[in-house]
Amino acid sequence: MADGPATWGTPVRSNRPGVYLVELPQPPVAAPIDFNAIGLWIERVPTLTVDGARPTGRELAARLHGFWLPDQPVVYIGMSAVSIGKRVAAFQRTVLGERKPHAGGYWLKALTGLDRFRIWWSETDAPEEYEDALFDAFAAGVPPDTATRLHDPSVVLPFANLQTADKVRKAHGISGALLAEEEPEPVTDAQRRAAADQRARQGRADPTGASGVLRSRTALKSASASRPAAARPRTTPSPRPAAAAASAGKVPKAPTRLSADGVAALEAELLELTTVTRPAIVARIVSARELGDLKENSDYHEARREQSFAEGRIRAIEDLLRHVELIEEGVDGGRARLGSTLLVEGPHGEEETFSLVGPTEANPAAGRISSSSPIGAALLGGAVGDEVEAIVPSGRLRFRILEVR
Repeated sequence: MADGPATWGTPVRSNRPGVYLVELPQPPVAAPIDFNAIGLWIERVPTLTVDGARPTGRELAARLHGFWLPDQPVVYIGMSAVSIGKRVAAFQRTVLGERKPHAGGYWLKALTGLDRFRIWWSETDAPEEYEDALFDAFAAGVPPDTATRLHDPSVVLPFANLQTADKVRKAHGISGALLAEEEPEPVTDAQRRAAADQRARQGRADPTGASGVLRSRTALKSASASRPAAARPRTTPSPRPAAAAASAGKVPKAPTRLSADGVAALEAELLELTTVTRPAIVARIVSARELGDLKENSDYHEARREQSFAEGRIRAIEDLLRHVELIEEGVDGGRARLGSTLLVEGPHGEEETFSLVGPTEANPAAGRISSSSPIGAALLGGAVGDEVEAIVPSGRLRFRILEVR
């Protein structure tokens, strides 16, 4: 039995796991797009694209409208394995374009009149299974002629749901719609020294070490606070373009350096995962779900675990390929660089061939060594005739470079 409703913006009074849905009791024929919110979204997130290109506000609004179901009051289905109330509260607080505290269903934030939306919920110890059942019930209730008018009629979901419980995604073409998470500010040598000095002073004042735990937690904070105000980063967030964001102290994600072979291998793995592995797992989940009693269905849960690993790998590869920097093969003025292949004479007179690659595609057994490994770092920048020394756990190894290509 459902509890509610609660109007959007008011607390959902449940601290237990369960499912919830957001509805617009009288949905209009056209999606009630908030063009002001759309404009701010595009400005706030410089990576946002539609079909690979930066959209205008009207283009983005049109794409969202392509997934609007005018006859369906339910616009989002969600679940929480911990607390429905906390999940909904986090959902409501999240600004359009931000990842935290909870970005699920963020398309809702592009609509007007959120105060007219209502939330219903139901507590259950099997929230994933019941969310899955709600998606099935929703899809079954959409008339076929309505579904065919969707931008992607193959995946029928409430407006703000972007994928099924089985991780089958709508083909909406909107990418980079959420801001990348900021990396933590690196700790400087000056901060480390200040923290060490403070620990030493406190250690002299407290020789028993009774406050050691507190000291370890607060030392770096105190060191940071001791810097001049001009040196401390601003913490007040504000929408800004990517370049301004970088100048304000955000650290961009470092590119992943890969060879052409490494990129091809990742693309092949991604194709296998998305066209073979993912559909096979989805078929297993569907088959297991038909057996009923999902809470005690080991086949269903095992398939869902495999799906979680596969989807995690897909996201990891997609992230690598989004930030890839292609390594050019060859030499640089006769000296070894990333992408070079070297013939060397080893410490016992044996000849070995090494290819210098980035850490992501290193495979020492195949002769592909990372430029950040002890041997790779020693060979990097070397030329024919150079003798280099690498310090490894077993000792020092000397190599003479015979050929660089």
